[in-house]
Amino acid sequence: MFQSKIAGMGYYVPKNVYTNNDLTRFMDTSDEWIQERTGIKERRYADRLEETTTTMAVEAAKIAIERAKTTAQAIDFIIFATLSPDYYFPGCGVLLQREMGMKEIGALDIRNQCSGFVYALSIADQFIKTGMYKNILVVGSEKQSFAMDYSTRGRSVSVIFGDGAGAVVVQPTTEEGKGILSTHLHADGADAEKLAMYYPGASAGKWLENKPNWPDKELGDIFMTPEMLEDGSVTAHMDGQAVFKKAVVKFPEVIAEALQKNNLQTGDIDMLIPHQANLRISQYVQKTLGLSDDQVFNNIQKYGNTTAASVPIALCEAWEQGKIKDGDLVCLAAFGAGFTWGSALIRW
Repeated sequence: MFQSKIAGMGYYVPKNVYTNNDLTRFMDTSDEWIQERTGIKERRYADRLEETTTTMAVEAAKIAIERAKTTAQAIDFIIFATLSPDYYFPGCGVLLQREMGMKEIGALDIRNQCSGFVYALSIADQFIKTGMYKNILVVGSEKQSFAMDYSTRGRSVSVIFGDGAGAVVVQPTTEEGKGILSTHLHADGADAEKLAMYYPGASAGKWLENKPNWPDKELGDIFMTPEMLEDGSVTAHMDGQAVFKKAVVKFPEVIAEALQKNNLQTGDIDMLIPHQANLRISQYVQKTLGLSDDQVFNNIQKYGNTTAASVPIALCEAWEQGKIKDGDLVCLAAFGAGFTWGSALIRW
């Protein structure tokens, strides 16, 4: 079997910067309130009408493909992770394929939210190891600003999230001990509703205590109603305390699992790239593992939580800043809605 490596990386963030103070124009909040709870100072928002999840992914992919010294025509599979697709269906993978003029290759869209990129990278790793594909484009991209509630009612969620895209090209390598050493994926749906966007969806509120008042009809009309738009039912819901409690347990667990699998210790990590969910979570995990500031990379302060895009954006930015060098042991870890979580250990 082959070993897989990240051959090229790229990221794109929109030019529109919104500071915490900017958000006070729309809701009752403050820079101090947001920073204290999340560590976020500002975030990027895509152009409302011109930029999409796919267009941002294209920009990130162009850079990753160039750095991998390959071409869009040489890509033989796409894995696209997002919770904010351009369309309800089809997925963004085929739109990216179209916009980049690629061949009629397979395009897989996955919905693992914050852990989406780690899940996607794991899938790519398996395809490369078996020899099925040789140039896989793995993308995490999000345009979350289009669906946030920018009123005081929705501030606990909307102040956290931002837009952006990250991409990597995964290729086989014959260098012994180099590349992706292992990946580890987990899920627990017991508390799925603690962090979710319930509508639009096909559940009709089956799993919820408070169900909408659907029209009294024999068929249809349970996708969305005007009332749901008014009362905020079609925005994301989050029990922040529940997410925090689970994340600070599962993050260290899945990192330790990766290290144990490869007979390594926490001190062997040269760079940990955690999903940028909340700076307080990252700091708690860092303290739990006993890692120094030089061993952990955070950029949530600038970009907010870009969900599936956060790990590849942070990974690429850390590499561009010279914080990841040849031979370094790099650990990627993510936790998010589902709940789903995972890690990937890479020898650079």
